[in-house]
Amino acid sequence: MDQEKKLPLFGGGTTRRQVIVVAAATLGGIAMGSGIARAGAEEEISHTSESIHQEPLFKASRQRVYEALTDAKQFDKVVQLGAAMKAGMVSANKPTAISREVGGAFSLFGGLIVGRHVELVPNARIVQAWRAAEEWKAGVYSIAKFELIEDGGGTRIVFDHRGFPDAEWQHLAAGWKINYWEPLGKYLAQ
Repeated sequence: MDQEKKLPLFGGGTTRRQVIVVAAATLGGIAMGSGIARAGAEEEISHTSESIHQEPLFKASRQRVYEALTDAKQFDKVVQLGAAMKAGMVSANKPTAISREVGGAFSLFGGLIVGRHVELVPNARIVQAWRAAEEWKAGVYSIAKFELIEDGGGTRIVFDHRGFPDAEWQHLAAGWKINYWEPLGKYLAQ
């Protein structure tokens, strides 16, 4: 058997295969979860105590949306348009860093958000082990899944975020909207 490279995620001795298995099990829970409350159509948000579901729509191709989310220079421009930057929460001294490989690390919003890519399917899907670096206990990661779906002349992101600390859902749901979807829409419209 081939020896897998160990990833410094979830405790240091984790293999890439183990990360994928954990992510698949977690995401399977999303599909099988019950009791999800659907918010008004204008909000396009639903949640339980352990998950967030949002479906923002963008007037751009799946390739353009995927590139904006996975290319460090482009995502840095998205960050510049977001509420966190305007509020002075993001340090301009720490630029966005995004690996373009499965298992590769990312650091967003001046290092406030960090993690690793669990799955990357170009122009179709991004799955990340995602965490708020300064606010969450060490070793606590959630799973953020971005599914890119053609919708008319644009792209709908079917987004699911799961496994974050229970008290964080309201803050996170609002944060995705004001720090990801709204500035991403502005960036893609340029």
